[in-house]
Amino acid sequence: WTLQLKNVTVSLSGQYECSFATYPYGTKAAKIQLIVKAEEEQHYVKEVWLNQTLEIPCIEGTTSENLSNYPLKWLVGENGKKEKLVTKEPSCPAVYRNSSALYRQRVCLGLNHSLKIFPIKITDDGKVFSCHVVYHPERVQKSSTTVRVFGK
Repeated sequence: WTLQLKNVTVSLSGQYECSFATYPYGTKAAKIQLIVKAEEEQHYVKEVWLNQTLEIPCIEGTTSENLSNYPLKWLVGENGKKEKLVTKEPSCPAVYRNSSALYRQRVCLGLNHSLKIFPIKITDDGKVFSCHVVYHPERVQKSSTTVRVFGK
């Protein structure tokens, strides 16, 4: 016996019960609690010195093995505009987007799919770098980091 739910939203959270009649034992029932989570997002701020290397973890506390099975992408944004920097599909090499002249030669993927930026420039100040991991078309985990650059 299976219940299939389509177009799942948070409003479908709750307790579900399946009951059916059996002969000669009577009615049998089972209950399950369904919790539907909204899109998860974590926010961080990283402070870095000018001309240093900055490494931003994709999802804090997640190992490389856990991320390797799912598509992910790194974006950079400012003032509501977002631009893809890197996309990574499972078991494939990373694809670097060359549309960003500002980051073309300065970004690479590090351990655990972190984003490495070198050298940090004053133009990076205030930029928001975000990692999106697509566990399922309706379950995306995001982590965004705002960069604060300091001069010496």
